[in-house]
Amino acid sequence: MRMMGLDVGERWVGVAVSDPLGIVVRPLQALERSSKAEDFAAIADLVAEYEVTTIVVGCPVSLDGTEGPQAQRVDAYVEALVAYLAVHEQPVDVVMWDERYTTVEAEEIMRQQYSEKARRRARSNGQIDAIAAAVILQSYLVGR
Repeated sequence: MRMMGLDVGERWVGVAVSDPLGIVVRPLQALERSSKAEDFAAIADLVAEYEVTTIVVGCPVSLDGTEGPQAQRVDAYVEALVAYLAVHEQPVDVVMWDERYTTVEAEEIMRQQYSEKARRRARSNGQIDAIAAAVILQSYLVGR
């Protein structure tokens, strides 16, 4: 019952995975966005490699609880991803999860564990997005 967390941004898709029991979460990688087909193929490869049954996607909800343009873009991306996985015989359950404050939490994790130079590098190479994906997935596992 391994799960995957995704933090879908404009430039990067942060990816995290749980252990098979769904207890421990770790940031896996950040995929630099290119075309949807390339993004989806990379995600499908990870779904197969880690035998993922559920994907938890961070939904960018405004502080007042409404969905703005970014949330609509993420929804469209996820719908296309689900269709891609179904066509490629990799059906998974998908859960949209409130991602408010996850980047702040990811920044705090980095502040505690990385030097300033390492934090700058992590921001530029998308690692912060993988950490945010881990925060999203951990939040889901704790809150479900």
